[in-house]
Amino acid sequence: MDIKQMHEKPPYGMIAILFIGAFIAFLNNTLLNIALPTIMDEFAVKPSEVQWLTTGYMLVNGILIPASAFFVTKFTNRRLFIAAMTLFSIGTLLAVVTPNFTLLIVARMIQASGSAMMMPLLMNIMLVAFPVERRGSAMGIFGLVMFTAPAIGPTLSGWIIEHYSWRTLFGLVLPFAVFTLIYATFKLRNITPNREVSLDLFSLVLSSIGFGGLLYGFSTAGDKGWSSPFVYGTIIVGALALLLFIVRQLKMNDPMLDFRIYKHPMFALSSAISIVLSIAMFSAMILTPLYVQSVRGISPFDAGILMLPGAIVMGLMSPITGKLFDKYGARAMAIIGLSITIITTYYLSKLGMDSGYYYIMMLYTVRMFGISMVMMPVMTNGLNQLPMVSNPHGTAMNNTLQQVSGAIGSAVLLTVMTNRMESRGKDLFMEAQANGMIPASAEKLAVFEKQIGTQAMLEGINFAFLISTIVAALALILTFFIKRVEPPKSDLGVDKVKTNSVK
Repeated sequence: MDIKQMHEKPPYGMIAILFIGAFIAFLNNTLLNIALPTIMDEFAVKPSEVQWLTTGYMLVNGILIPASAFFVTKFTNRRLFIAAMTLFSIGTLLAVVTPNFTLLIVARMIQASGSAMMMPLLMNIMLVAFPVERRGSAMGIFGLVMFTAPAIGPTLSGWIIEHYSWRTLFGLVLPFAVFTLIYATFKLRNITPNREVSLDLFSLVLSSIGFGGLLYGFSTAGDKGWSSPFVYGTIIVGALALLLFIVRQLKMNDPMLDFRIYKHPMFALSSAISIVLSIAMFSAMILTPLYVQSVRGISPFDAGILMLPGAIVMGLMSPITGKLFDKYGARAMAIIGLSITIITTYYLSKLGMDSGYYYIMMLYTVRMFGISMVMMPVMTNGLNQLPMVSNPHGTAMNNTLQQVSGAIGSAVLLTVMTNRMESRGKDLFMEAQANGMIPASAEKLAVFEKQIGTQAMLEGINFAFLISTIVAALALILTFFIKRVEPPKSDLGVDKVKTNSVK
């Protein structure tokens, strides 16, 4: 089958298999977060140790996603998907039966080694299988998987943990993973063009230290503090390794991750907007539950329910925004979507101690609606400017930057929140002391200090949301420079590029 024939009749059945695999892999990313306290109690480990279940997963993703351009270019999509699903299934099975905590960490890392390939592989297949004028609709459906699965994870996890063992979280995913693997073995065929490339091991080492160091350093800053030598030392080492990695890639004829794709202005612009938007989006996913649970005292399950409509709206809107992108382009959608995001984020910065549950739900849902109009259209518009041979590098770059910017943005905004909370806590206590409002009894003093702490946290969260509003406004300014683009016709290779259809 050549590209022209495939564009006339895209392989929907095969893409459905990939969607199922990607959905369960993305769902698994956030499924375990609410279960961490339960696992900590069962295995008698410290919070700093149990955190490795998410940190280790994230680090493996941070190491493998930048290398995904090499894997997608060298190996057929069938071989790569089956290998990824096999690793994911083995890791999931190991997590169900693990007798100790160390093996559970290993299981999560094996899972991550499989899931890291899912997003880049699926995005590349979508870019090959659909013509430019229909890519928006296709990538919109992909957005449904990309955004909905991680968002419903905490809600589903909260309900399961209340009624069953944490092992059920993995037991629930395993049958779907095995079914997808078996089905793919018999039905999946190859459609992505491949060529012989070699992996530069030194580039892989630099990439692993660079992206892994930055992800780990920023992610642990909230726990260990920015003054910890381990935190800033890891970030410095990561930044230096990343700089060396970029310089090396620019000098190589066949780089592991091609930074020369940034010579395409719309791809560079889409990356900048996506980075800023990822910071705003991921920070809200942390700040909102913090407000709901720590300030308002609402249960984790109800906090998950509060965020669920936003996930559903984003999922439902992704295919719609994809079709709108095909018709109107990214610029108008991004301007409207970011305007909605800025307004709702600003109102989230005005939350009080008595803000209604459904009012918060409405703000969060409308905010996610706004983000759904921006992320995939902007990303697709940038990828559209790349020649086909650069697609693996474009998708790898986008996915890597999303991971890194999300981790960095969340860490920075949590630090902003913490610093504001501490300074306001001191100010409120001094004001109360000056007005003679400090209770005399130890019992009343403890209650009073808790009230001050809660009020200080509220003001810290509100201030972080205000900074997030400014960050989103920066993205809005960038969207005015978006232009609708298509890949160079000479690079499409409609008549020349053939794909291997062997099962």
